[in-house]
Amino acid sequence: MSFFGKIKDAIFGGKAAAAPAQTTQPAPDAASAPAPVPQAISEVDVEVILNDLAAKSAQTLNWRTSIVDLMKLLGLDSSLAERKGLAQEFGYSGALDGSAEMNIWLHKQVMRELAANGGKVPAELLD
Repeated sequence: MSFFGKIKDAIFGGKAAAAPAQTTQPAPDAASAPAPVPQAISEVDVEVILNDLAAKSAQTLNWRTSIVDLMKLLGLDSSLAERKGLAQEFGYSGALDGSAEMNIWLHKQVMRELAANGGKVPAELLD
């Protein structure tokens, strides 16, 4: 499984439904009613899920700004090796040294990818 896949599954619960999908509602009278209208499956509210996990955690973790804390909150390995793998997966071009620059970039990229994969992420975390 990809590094990002582990994060996404930890938040979305491993559901494939996190990716944008379409469903249809049956018409009350199929003979006379127009064709069903596709309805998008609702987004996964990332902030609500992470705030809930943070409230239940014995540690104080700042998931909103720290990739290390986000990974810890999700019960994932937050080691430099894992973050390097995540950075490489996303195509990070800087030094893979665990610097603040790398970690900030990773956090923003994870939030953007969560949003692109069906997550509802607060706008301030996407900047």
